[in-house]
Amino acid sequence: MILRRLLAPLLACATLTLVSLPVFASEQSVATTWRLLDYIAVDYREAVEDGAIVNQLEYDEMLEFSATAAAAIEALPATEGSSELTAQASRLQDSIGDKAAPDAIALQARALAALLVQHYPIPLLPTAPPHFGRGRELYAQLCASCHGPAGAGDGPASAGLDPPPIDFTDEARARERSVFALYQVIDQGLEGTSMISYAGLPVEDRWALATYVGALAFPEDRADRGRRLLEGGTLGAFDLDRYVSETPAALAQKIGEENAEAIVAYLRRNPTAAQAEEPGSSLATARGLLRQSMDAYRGGDAKAAKDLALSAYLDGFEPVEPLLSARDKPLMVKIEAAMARVRTGIAASVGADELQVQVDALDGLFTEAEQVLSQQQTSALASFAAAFTILLREGLEALLIVVAIIALLRKAGRTEMLPWVHVGWTTALMAGLVTWILATWAVTISGASRELTEGFGSLLAAVVLVWVGIWMHGKSHADAWQHYVREKLSHALSRKSGVFLLGLVFIVVYREVFETILFFAAIWNQGSKGSVIAGGVTAALVLVVVGWAMMRYSRRLPIGQFFRFSSILLSVLAVVLIGKAVSALQEAGYLPVTWLEHGLRVELFGIYPTLEGVAAQLGVAAILAAGFVLSNRSAGKAHA
Repeated sequence: MILRRLLAPLLACATLTLVSLPVFASEQSVATTWRLLDYIAVDYREAVEDGAIVNQLEYDEMLEFSATAAAAIEALPATEGSSELTAQASRLQDSIGDKAAPDAIALQARALAALLVQHYPIPLLPTAPPHFGRGRELYAQLCASCHGPAGAGDGPASAGLDPPPIDFTDEARARERSVFALYQVIDQGLEGTSMISYAGLPVEDRWALATYVGALAFPEDRADRGRRLLEGGTLGAFDLDRYVSETPAALAQKIGEENAEAIVAYLRRNPTAAQAEEPGSSLATARGLLRQSMDAYRGGDAKAAKDLALSAYLDGFEPVEPLLSARDKPLMVKIEAAMARVRTGIAASVGADELQVQVDALDGLFTEAEQVLSQQQTSALASFAAAFTILLREGLEALLIVVAIIALLRKAGRTEMLPWVHVGWTTALMAGLVTWILATWAVTISGASRELTEGFGSLLAAVVLVWVGIWMHGKSHADAWQHYVREKLSHALSRKSGVFLLGLVFIVVYREVFETILFFAAIWNQGSKGSVIAGGVTAALVLVVVGWAMMRYSRRLPIGQFFRFSSILLSVLAVVLIGKAVSALQEAGYLPVTWLEHGLRVELFGIYPTLEGVAAQLGVAAILAAGFVLSNRSAGKAHA
């Protein structure tokens, strides 16, 4: 009561001072006037009950507040809504003079406040959902000494303060305060009290502090019920605007007291659940699945927790991974690693609180990703670069293998086998087109299916390339090649071999087409479509030139050099593909993940910072090296 009596003249004085300043001060004036109207909406019920004055001092303050707000609105620069604002301000004064019901006054005051910021915009929303954990840290540093560790106004520095610090655990008053109202107090402070302005804090920190303080009056044990109510979808959507502006009391009028208390207890601790996300959007899916994963883990069901965490990656994050990679590759890598660590933590049976810390960290990364992805369009240059890089990178692997096989057949004089190769890559392209049609209009390809297709395709191709690479290295001696052609090759390339060639080329090309489709689908709707097409066409032309140059150069190479260079090329591709195979199977949950803190990540060469991936690549490299040594010895003995 004493605090409100002190604030009344101070707030009115501040408002009148601001409106006497030039036009550039109008934003501050609007913010202060908004707070004035918020006080009327909250405190009028202390002055009037059943049409009678129950506290004359409070009632006088309400008259003064409404008059000051009206004067402040009158002094603002004229807009098309000025007349309506002035009329509503006058009606509010009349209603207070008539001792109208508190609910009616609250409705009028909040409607006037909403109209005010509609015509004189001030920052009403954070750019991203506030971070509750950050708010808790800031509260401990800046507020707990006065307001107490639990927010009850009993901190060690509160002794002797006049007026005393606010008790944030007072639910009766907290239910009348929106997060935006709390933000305003944190932003501007309260003159005449120990509450200073924290305008020097970053905006996101002020929102974080407001959301933490706003949660203190609503016990955490109600939050789980609020989560279930939200996930059930029966209470409607709660976007960021509604989260910030709606008071718990206003929410209670719509959905009932118990439901409102539960929703507020949950949302103010989990503001990201109130984002303006499209239903079923990928990151919303990822968040929901991670929450379910944590629930399962706390309930002792580790298998369900792991499956849900894996689904959060495959069906939640991975669909936006290509687009995020095109816009902010380091952030994409951070999220990918963080999600893998959550799965690893579940497998290692870490404590639930430790795992929750990892999930909370992921939530912050998701927020960063949403800010990046919220851009309406990728720039034309970024779209071109993404499309060009994707197609060139994926196409080059397939091109190198196909050209090597074609060159081999021509060197051997077995051009009648070339149709098998051409059928292989053309069929793969047609299958890719069908995949794109199905994935776009008919069915949804699950995350696990995507990773398994890439993983097993890469694994099979790598195994074949290891064998072919060693075989070709063994034939790099001209006399060994001549002997092989004379004794074996003339009989070896039969119909059965043709089917093998077709299958190998199909797998290699389809794997790259499949991955390219996923990337292009992600950037198509978010980027400049003309730039995406231009990037893809340019990359295709580069691939044609590279393929033509390789074919032309390979014809001129002596047979020994051709086999030597080809064996090295195919061996490198085998190492690259085995790295990609392991990474894909890890993402699908078929292989464990052990992260190397300082490991390299070079996707072009299939290098990822995991122990399993590096070990697989080193193992394949060792097999190839041993194969090369043995083939050299065999060739040496044959020559002798």
